[in-house]
Parts: sequence; C-alpha cells; structure tokens
Amino acid sequence: MENYFYFKSISSAEMKSLTAICDTFLPSTSIKTSDESFARFFQTSASMAGIPQRVGEVIATRKHPKKRLIRLALWMLSRRIGTFILCGLPSISIHFPYFQTFSQLPLHKREQILHSWSLSFFYLIRMAFKTIKLLALFFFFSQVDEKNENLTWKAIGYPGPDPQFKALKLSPNDDEQKLYGPLHKGLVNMNLPRDILANTLRLAGFPVLTRRSKNNAPCGSSNPSLFIKCDAVVVGSGCGGGVVAGVLAKAGYKVLVIEKGNYCARNNLSLLEGPTMDQMYLAGGQMATDDMGVIILAGSTVGGGSAINWSSSIRTPQHVINEWSDQYDLEIFDSELYKEALDVVCQKMGVQSGIHKEGLNNAVLRKGCQELGYPVNTIPRNSSPDHYCGWCSLGCKDGRKKSTCETWLLDLVNSGNGAILPGVRPSSTPPLLKRSGLENPNIGKNLHLHPVIMAWGCFPDAPFSWPEEEKKSYEGGIMTAMSTVVANHDKSGYGAVIQTPSLHPGMFSGLMPWVSGIDMKMKMCRFSRTAHIFALARDKGKGTVNSPSSISYQMEDSDEENLQKGMEKMLRILAAAGAEEIGTHHFEGRSINAKKVSYHEFEKFVKEESVRPLRDLSTQICSAHQMGSCRMGVNPKDSVVNQMGETWEVEGLFIADTSVFPTALGLNPMVTVQAIAYCTAQSVLEVLKKKSC
Repeated sequence: MENYFYFKSISSAEMKSLTAICDTFLPSTSIKTSDESFARFFQTSASMAGIPQRVGEVIATRKHPKKRLIRLALWMLSRRIGTFILCGLPSISIHFPYFQTFSQLPLHKREQILHSWSLSFFYLIRMAFKTIKLLALFFFFSQVDEKNENLTWKAIGYPGPDPQFKALKLSPNDDEQKLYGPLHKGLVNMNLPRDILANTLRLAGFPVLTRRSKNNAPCGSSNPSLFIKCDAVVVGSGCGGGVVAGVLAKAGYKVLVIEKGNYCARNNLSLLEGPTMDQMYLAGGQMATDDMGVIILAGSTVGGGSAINWSSSIRTPQHVINEWSDQYDLEIFDSELYKEALDVVCQKMGVQSGIHKEGLNNAVLRKGCQELGYPVNTIPRNSSPDHYCGWCSLGCKDGRKKSTCETWLLDLVNSGNGAILPGVRPSSTPPLLKRSGLENPNIGKNLHLHPVIMAWGCFPDAPFSWPEEEKKSYEGGIMTAMSTVVANHDKSGYGAVIQTPSLHPGMFSGLMPWVSGIDMKMKMCRFSRTAHIFALARDKGKGTVNSPSSISYQMEDSDEENLQKGMEKMLRILAAAGAEEIGTHHFEGRSINAKKVSYHEFEKFVKEESVRPLRDLSTQICSAHQMGSCRMGVNPKDSVVNQMGETWEVEGLFIADTSVFPTALGLNPMVTVQAIAYCTAQSVLEVLKKKSC
C-alpha cells in the first residue's frame, strides 16, 4: 500500500501522518454527560468525520500558499528520522526500534509536540502548524452532511443557517425577483454553446459576431470565437466595478461586466459557513500571505465584497481627506464632486444609524466602553434598523443589506444597457494589468491590509442577567458599535479602531488558540456565549501582490504598537463588560477568570498579553480589506493611476477599486471606494461623450 496515492499525489504513508495530526487536534474523548449531543461531539474524532481527506484534498488539488511545505512535513513525519528531526525527544521510545513515526506516537505525546510547534523557534514549523490547524478545525465545524447539518452544532449551541431563513419557503408561484434575485434578467451563462450565447447577448442589445469551429464548444474554451461590441467592459462587480457599471449603463452606454465569481441568488443561498466560503470567497476563505502571517478574506462572487461584508458604511474620515488632498496633492478628494459622491452612494445604499436591537458582541463592546469612559459610537449601516442578522457574511437572504446587487448592478440591469458575465476568471487587479502588458513598476506594490487582532470574553448563561441569556455570539447586526479610543495615536491619524467580527463555528475554531484536543472542544462548547472584539490598524506597513495566489506583506513597528495598544484596551473592555473569562488568540493559549483574580493579577495579565510580538506567527492576524496596490497619485513615478482613475500607461483604461487608495484608510472602505468609483465613472463618461462626438 505504500505506493498507493491519494488524490494522485499524497501517499498512504503521508495520509497516515495527516490523519494523526488531525486526530491530535480533534481526538475522540469520553466525558460524563447525559446529553447525547455532547457525548457524540466529544467521542467524534477528526478522522471519524472525514477531516483528513478534506485537508488532503485542499493540499493536493488547490493552490494553497503552503502546499509544498505541508507535503514536506507529512513526508518527514511518515519516516522515523524525519519525525525525530521535527519532533525531537518526545518522539523517542524506550523500546526498540526507539525511533517512531508520528502516527505511532500516543496521543499525549502528539499533543505535546503540536503545541510545541505552535511556539517553535523555527518559523517554518510554526507555519506548518498554523496551516493544518486552520484547515482541520474549519472543516470539522463547518462541513455539512446530506441534511445540511453538522454533528457538532447542537453541542455548541449553533443552529446552522439563520432559523428565519430556514422558515422562508419559496414556491414556484413566487415572482422571479424573489426566487432568483434582482439581477436574473441581466446574467449571461458563459457555459452555453456559442450560438445560444450569441443570441442571448443579441437579445440584450449587444452586436455579436461568431466564428464557427468544428466542435460547438462553450465560450470559455481555449479557442473562443465570440466577438461582442460594447461601449465599456468592467472587470469586477463589487464596490468599484459595480458603481461604474451602473453609472455608465444608466447614462445609455452598453456595458459588459465580467466577474470571476458566480452569482448566488437568494434562492441559492444556503447561509452555511463551509459551502458559502467555497462559493463566495476568494480561495474558499483560505487565502493568506506567503508567510501565513495574515489570513485574508475577500469576496469572489457577483457583488464582490459588498455581497458578504458586515454592513459597516462609514464615510471617508476628514483627516484622511485632508491627508490625501494636502500631502498627496490629490485635489479630487477636497472637491465638490467627491462630496456629492459620498452623498450619492450613501443615499443609494440607504445608509442609516438606527438599531432596534443589538447583538452580543456589540452590546459587550458598548457596555465595556461606557463602564471605562472610552468613546463608543454607533456605526452607520447599509441595512435597516431592524436588520438583526448575523449571517450577512454569508450573503443577504432578503436583500435588506444593500450590496451592489441591490443598487448599482440593479441600475445596470434595469437600464437594459448591460449584461453580467459571471464565472469568467481574470486575475485580481495587479496581475491582470501586468498580463495585459503594463509595465509601471508600482503595479502590485504599496499593498495595505488593515491588520486585525482579536480578544475574547466568555459570558456564561444564568445566573447572570446581562447580557441576556438569549443573546448569542453569532446573531445580530455584525457591526453596530465602534470605539476610537486608540484610533488617533500621537495625533498622526494612524492608530487602531475597536470593532466586532462575524465568527461562525469554522472561523471561530480556526482562530482560537489550541493547547489540547479536549481544551478546544471545551472552548467550542462555550462558542455561543463567547464574545469577540477586534482592533484594526490603519497600517503604514506595505506588501506586494506577486500573483493571484501570492501576496507578501510586512507590518511596520508602529502598526504592531498600535495593535498592542488596542489589545490592552480590548481586554479591559471585555472585563468591564462582565466577562467571566478573557483571553487572546496567542498560541500559548493563556486566559484568566476576570471575576476571581486580584487587581494585581489582572493588571499583570493585561500587560503581558498586550506587549506580545505580533509578527512571529504566534498570534493570528486577519484582514478583510486590501488597498493601495495600484495607488492613485500625481506622478507616474510613484503611482499607477491619476486622480481621474486613468492609468498612466494606457489611455481609456481606468481602475476604480480599493487598489487605488493612496494610503490605508483605517476603516471599512465600502463608502470610500464607491465614492471614488462614482467620481471615476464621471471621467469615463467624459471620455465616452468625446468619442461619440
């Protein structure tokens, strides 16, 4: 069997090693309980749930950034000497043959070894630990069976999809918009045979020429023969491309929108974490920087990030406008047009600040800040005051969150002048420009990521009366409260804001520190009453987009310092709000009972946790915002586009997404990028008007 290969590349010996690792992260254990769901949860190991096969499939078939590293580690662990090299003395037995492979070691030794890897002196070992841990735990808590259920959910107090969504039953008699979403009439299936596809586009008003080939292959084949005439092609349908497409189409121009992701209509939404991450996120939500230092979440669906974001709709801060207009000489940001753009996009999205009911995470953040006298503000959202939905990161079930699918792209479709082509897979912005022949050395450089670190606090149920027992960590508006207590460090405009995340079981488990299998399962049993808050830095550090699957990034010292200041405040906020136990995502896994420790012990814990280094892979860092890799400027020597959004190299080629940001923004970029795109669209209109004269 040694020469039998799983997934055409992973040997059976390597699969044994992978299975042993996964079963160390999530072993089968027994606890005394009369609750059948708890018993089943603790008795089920990773291999019993098929997790090693899921992880193996990702490693073997997807372009995971650490694929080669994991393969090397598994190969070494399948051999005695390799195991000794990676695991050291714990891998040695007092019995012949003394040296053992990883899969031959008892559970307690494997746990000891894995925890040592998380804090290893060797960077590559820490990287391998983090990669497999994220994959194994995410799949275990997010995969579903044929009934769309997960064996862990009942035990951890999670209902799966939004119960209100489960109750929403659609019938064939419902109108098309309710069934298929508002864009269904403007979508074109690129997998249709060429003749049918050409007729579809002709009906949409696009002149189309075809050239027949011997086989009637779909348009996406290696020898396409479909030629479409239009006024503008927009690549991407998110907060940048969606706005430009809507403005141009409404003005009467023929617009084709090309989107690499697929369209997830309301009737196709599952609100299941695992399947949705595969369907609507870049790389299935597993994208990371080359060194695994930052986990990157980015939308990859019609609507882009606006379809899966957390509703935060904050206007460009005045200090950022001042910086971009004064220090970077970009007059557009201090213009009447930009002020108009901010008003237009906020009105289009229905941005408002009302809240009928606040969820657990935000209630904790607000109360903790009020107790400590920290500033706390209500976040404007592109959803209604009664939109109490914690599943918006997995799509909006009723359209009340105003993504570009409900606004600008709807303008495109209703105008009769546009079509959306999903499932076409161009690269992200910088690699696409390079592949198109542009040579500006700034393309792909100056990437900012808004690095995020988190802290958590557990709020047990009764006998405590607050937060209310029915409040759960995964419910409610994802972002409704924000603190700026460390947002303007040294009056520089750079610091960190404190907000709340959306964490369903898969992401929650992947981020929480792992010290042993039973400890992780005990933490997951408190999932629904564990609140998270995060600090997001307006980073000066920069990165580079090397390819669609390769991103390098390094924080500066000041970024790390700002996040550390945020960590100190977050731990205090959680304790002040009444958390029983508080902790961070540092791999050492320390936590304290905030209600029982002395003042001295509490202060010692806060100080130690808030000065830990953040750039050594020992604390999980995340990012949901990518900016600046094709930045705007007044000189082609240090920028990619001018302040009209047009590239310096190619006339008529415009960029209108977050890659044009001159610096990091410091807050959710949705309103800002839509405002920039609106301004850029006016420039495109001027170009089109001149061509038509």
